[in-house]
Amino acid sequence: MKVQTIGLDLAKNVFQVHGVSACGKVVFNRPLRRVQVLAFFEGIEPCLVGMETCCSSHHWARELRKLGHDVRLIPAMYVKPYVKRGKSEAVDAEAICEAVSRPTMRFAEVKTREQQGILALHRARDLIVRQRTQIINMLRGILADFGIVIAQGIERARRFADEALGGAVPDLPEVARDVVLNLCHQVAALHARVRWYEARMEMEARKDPRILLLRSIPGIGPITASAIVATAGNAAQFRSGREFAAWLGLTPLNKSSGGKERLGRISKMGDGYLRRLLVTGMTSRVRQVKSHPERSEPWIDALIIRKPFRVATVAMANKTARIIWAMRTRERFTGPPQPETAQ
Repeated sequence: MKVQTIGLDLAKNVFQVHGVSACGKVVFNRPLRRVQVLAFFEGIEPCLVGMETCCSSHHWARELRKLGHDVRLIPAMYVKPYVKRGKSEAVDAEAICEAVSRPTMRFAEVKTREQQGILALHRARDLIVRQRTQIINMLRGILADFGIVIAQGIERARRFADEALGGAVPDLPEVARDVVLNLCHQVAALHARVRWYEARMEMEARKDPRILLLRSIPGIGPITASAIVATAGNAAQFRSGREFAAWLGLTPLNKSSGGKERLGRISKMGDGYLRRLLVTGMTSRVRQVKSHPERSEPWIDALIIRKPFRVATVAMANKTARIIWAMRTRERFTGPPQPETAQ
């Protein structure tokens, strides 16, 4: 019996495949070892294959597409409603097979190897930045026990670490002194690693015209631009700029009922890393506008006056996300942002 749709539940070693025919009859539901997956799909005529998005899903999607299969990646949250009962590989594969055949299902774009390489830079940098923050917080806490306060900001903490390593260590007990010096060494080393990742991102950004184009948007730097290109690709999977902004979690939650429209806070769904980069970039832009009013635009001035600071920066991030979508889908700069009601 010919298989029309397959649900593939990915795992580290043992995968599960659930196949159904055109009439919906189950053809197979069986486990596969990792080394058996490609050979199994080589023996099947090209069909629709669904998988949940995970760390290895893009690799398997590329490999199965080489064999002629139509591969679709589904966010895990959209598969969960089709799980009937219990939790097992067989049940999950069946749910994926059911979800991928739905006409209104939303799918994720399969990333290229180059996109995943850029994302590796971002993930590693994000990890090092968080580790640096943890070490600095530990350093501040230990010094605070001895009445020594480091001013706020990464640069102040890094400066203290450089001075301590240069010999200007505060008067501390010998044990605490050794701990502080060790933490200062870690701060200096992690800061150097962060700079290396940022320099490599800048170097990669210069090679890609798509990233250079996005950097023409005010408030978008090489880190944000490269993260958007690597994550969203050409953004063709989104039907509109609002849908792209909603994917980033920058649109308000809709809790309307009984004909009354109620919009709450932003949903914060989707890619939190991109959302954080966009909001941070717009925060920097607002601060720059306050210190250099001549660089401002009328719609930004009106938004800052009308809305609280954080609401204004999030609204600007929403607006910027829509501009990014237009640029990625049309491959050209669409012009400066126009006034828009803050959300």
